[in-house]
Amino acid sequence: GPIEAFWGTLKVEKYYLNKYETYEALKEAIDTYIWFYHNERYQERLNGLSPLEYRAQAA
Repeated sequence: GPIEAFWGTLKVEKYYLNKYETYEALKEAIDTYIWFYHNERYQERLNGLSPLEYRAQAA
């Protein structure tokens, strides 16, 4: 489903490319990525828009 795809993308684009020394650093990286994913990351399945842009267009 969609959430499984999101976590897979997060692992590939963020987690596997970095080493996190503390839990806090990992949590901050995840929080930052979630914001990026929803607000800036363009997605092919949304016609090249970010989720935020897609929602604004649909409203």
